[in-house]
Amino acid sequence: MAIKQLILLRGLPGSGKSTLAKLICNQHVEADMYFIQDGEYKFDATKLKQAHEWCHNKTEEWLKTGYNVAVSNTFTQEWEMMPYFALAKQYGYMVQSLIVENRHNGESEHNVPQETLNKMKTRFEIKL
Repeated sequence: MAIKQLILLRGLPGSGKSTLAKLICNQHVEADMYFIQDGEYKFDATKLKQAHEWCHNKTEEWLKTGYNVAVSNTFTQEWEMMPYFALAKQYGYMVQSLIVENRHNGESEHNVPQETLNKMKTRFEIKL
């Protein structure tokens, strides 16, 4: 029997989370996908909560069907991953949490301001 895996990719915008997720898993979801309309990214901060709920629901939909899933969100705080750990437990999945670092001086395709990136860096929590 194959091990069912939920892969959580963490990192700052522009670090390569989405790129890696697409390489390692056919089922890939992230909150940013909620903001794509007619092929164009249209971020609306007032809808961030709905975007994360959509991402969580899409993940659960795929886990119910037995797919391996990669979720690529910033997950700057450990508690932000907890709902995904609960889903994994509920559906019998092993969780892999990976931190993706920007080692290529890439820029966010979503044009995240440097001030926002700096705030996210200071919030980024790693528990060993």
